[in-house]
Amino acid sequence: MAHADEPPQVVNLAPVTVVPAPLPGLGIDAAILPYPVQTLRYDEQRDAAGANLVGVMNTRLTGVNINDVQGSPFQTDVTFHGFRASPTLGAAQGISVYLDGVRVNEPFGDIVSWDMLPEFAFESVSLLPGANPVFGPNTLGGAMVLTTKSGLSSPGFDADLSYGSGARKRADLSYGASNAQGWHFFMAGTTFNENGWRRDSPGQLGNLFVKFGRQHGDDDWDVSALYGSSRLIGNGLLPGTRYDDDSGTFAPGLYQHDRRAIYTAPDITRSRAAELATHYTHHFGQDTQLTALLYTRHTRRDTVNGDANDDYEDFVDDCGAGYDDAGAPLQDDCDVSRGQADALHTGVLNSTLSRQQGQGAGLNLSTHQGAHQIAVGATFDRSSVRYAQYEQDAWLDEANRVVYADAAAPVDFVSGVGGGSNAVGIYATDTWAITPSTHVTGSLRWNDLSLRSRLSTDDGAQPMQRNAYRKLNPALGVTQALGRWVLFADLAQSNRAPTVIELGCADPAQPCRLPTGLQADPPLRQVVSRSGQLGVRWQDADRLDFNATLYRTDNQDDILFLSAPTTQQGYFANVGRTRYQGADLDLGGHQGAWWWHVGYSLLLATYESYGELMAGDRTIDTRPGMRIAGLPRHNLKFALDWNATPKLTLGGDLMAVSSSVSNGNEDGRISDDDPDVRADWSTPGYLLVNLRASYSLTAAWQFYIRVDNVFGRRYATYGAVADDVLPDGRLIRPQVAPGEEPATLFVAPGAPRLVTAGVRLHF
Repeated sequence: MAHADEPPQVVNLAPVTVVPAPLPGLGIDAAILPYPVQTLRYDEQRDAAGANLVGVMNTRLTGVNINDVQGSPFQTDVTFHGFRASPTLGAAQGISVYLDGVRVNEPFGDIVSWDMLPEFAFESVSLLPGANPVFGPNTLGGAMVLTTKSGLSSPGFDADLSYGSGARKRADLSYGASNAQGWHFFMAGTTFNENGWRRDSPGQLGNLFVKFGRQHGDDDWDVSALYGSSRLIGNGLLPGTRYDDDSGTFAPGLYQHDRRAIYTAPDITRSRAAELATHYTHHFGQDTQLTALLYTRHTRRDTVNGDANDDYEDFVDDCGAGYDDAGAPLQDDCDVSRGQADALHTGVLNSTLSRQQGQGAGLNLSTHQGAHQIAVGATFDRSSVRYAQYEQDAWLDEANRVVYADAAAPVDFVSGVGGGSNAVGIYATDTWAITPSTHVTGSLRWNDLSLRSRLSTDDGAQPMQRNAYRKLNPALGVTQALGRWVLFADLAQSNRAPTVIELGCADPAQPCRLPTGLQADPPLRQVVSRSGQLGVRWQDADRLDFNATLYRTDNQDDILFLSAPTTQQGYFANVGRTRYQGADLDLGGHQGAWWWHVGYSLLLATYESYGELMAGDRTIDTRPGMRIAGLPRHNLKFALDWNATPKLTLGGDLMAVSSSVSNGNEDGRISDDDPDVRADWSTPGYLLVNLRASYSLTAAWQFYIRVDNVFGRRYATYGAVADDVLPDGRLIRPQVAPGEEPATLFVAPGAPRLVTAGVRLHF
């Protein structure tokens, strides 16, 4: 637990022990690694602004940005150097995430379920940049290593109880203990419940983490268990500015009128996760150790999403000319009377289920031999997946935009997939001290993935499909110390094989609806990512840290979800090359009662090949240098803490984010029907200020208050161009001609001012 005389700090450059491979090993001093490492200790997660780990990473870690697409704090797209770790099925993933050596990217889509992570059990969170091959597939832009506490490292009882805006309630509890015989025990649990700051957006979750084991002689072992459950509401994007073709004018939409509103409801995600893992380590003296891992992991996810009915929109196309005074259709191909039209279903409930099981094992041998620090290892992961999509005709209440099921309407199976994968990885890495001031790090990993899937639709199951992907990935880096200055450079390659969801929806002639729908299985090529980093760092006796890095990552055959010319449907495809390049600057330190940190990130994310990008109803001709949507170019973060008295600490964060291109507006146009109409529909930049204060009544009791977005700034984190079928809260009526749905900029509204107060205890 942090006390008032111990200000929080983000450790970016200090010599800390990090995990050099997916499995725990002897560790390497971060000062000799050929890339910067950012590490958050647990106390920093609780002291900084944000309701959870994602919020803290957004305010404290350089290069990290969030797209709050779903509107729930636990369903957030996290980007680092432009690469995503997201819970959204269909998002292009590029960050590998490990929990005590267990890969938690789900096998079906490589998604990361932030709500299923035991945040109160974390001892540290480390973020490593670049296409580091040692961390295995999907490490295109970086790797995240989550390390949990034990009864040895965190003895005693800890609690954190808080209440905030939107009836947000959270309770975190933990207890750790050990004895002289080396036995240790730790458990941590979290409950979270809120009404949400947007309408009809309650959410709740709970998780429990337990670890026990023993350190005895040359042998260490532990067994850990994790269980989590959640029910979250993600109300998604809101329609904002729209363009009227007839008048040629722009008008404000629902977002401008009420950013707390919803477009359609419900949008419910229920998740569960259970994991059992065991680690065993044998020490061959002080310089060599062997670590083994076994785990099994089971997850399930069920979603329900209410939308306007596509059949009703088809009826609009057929009967767009409307009716005469007698109720007869004016359009020849319309065979529905006005009375029959009023009885049509106007909504649909789309639901999905996914069931995933994974088991795996790993072995890591790490040793210090003279001038060499060597780690060699192997991993094996297998998974099985079952996924299905259903739909049911429903009614849309236009007054509150809620979709209600028709009890008499059947629940129809649409499509699904079953299958699995086997993945083998063999790696080796060596950090060689050529001289006391010069270190060279070389790494090599072989990835071998076999994937099988059987797709099915309401017409029956398709034949079993089998695909294999193999790749040998190298990395080479060097550091050179010049007094307190350290120069470093690194080149690396990694790969990501297509997932079941991507292979199952890869035919533009048979698009699917995400996150629901699988239609065809043509082959996709694996993504190959090559990264380079060049930088300098400086440290002054743990009081001042400085880091500057230039980086570039090129993706070959990047896999993106391209929207087909039908609402909410699309397909996955390889899109040639994409590039993510930029610079990071970090400066931080402490002096007396003051602690501060400044982080700046420049990101230039672009397409680097010619092609066609499908976005909503738009076809965008990509060209080299065209910006990728949803990624701001500039991101500045500043944090300051002051120990005003031995008991009172005051602090705050400032975050400035530049504008980002909206999906569907990459070429400056908003409609294919009228290509001469141009508009910059980028989401504007924004500046947020967060303040906090804590008071330690005794060594065991601490009270705190936190205010996020102090000035209540209205801002949006993501934008997408689409047709608004509910302008002004009403479905497009048959009297509106087909194709006249207004092109609209949909945005992800950021949270308003949120106040949280709480108490922390440690005994």
